[in-house]
Amino acid sequence: MDSDRISGKLKEMRGKIQAKWGELTDDDLDVIEGNREQLEGKLQARYGYEKDRARKEVDELLDAV
Repeated sequence: MDSDRISGKLKEMRGKIQAKWGELTDDDLDVIEGNREQLEGKLQARYGYEKDRARKEVDELLDAV
C-alpha cells in the first residue's frame, strides 16, 4: 500500500486511533496528520513501545480496516 493511501486511512481512522490509544491527544493527532512514522513515534513516546512493536500495532490497525 502506498504512503498516500496509508495517510488517508490514518486520517479517516482518527476516532479508532484515539479509542485504541487514549493517551494520544487531539493535538498529537493534528501533528501526526496521517503520517505513519509520526504515529509510530508518538506511540513510542507515550507508551514506551519499541520501534518494532509500534510498527506492528499500526499494521494491525490498518489491516483491520
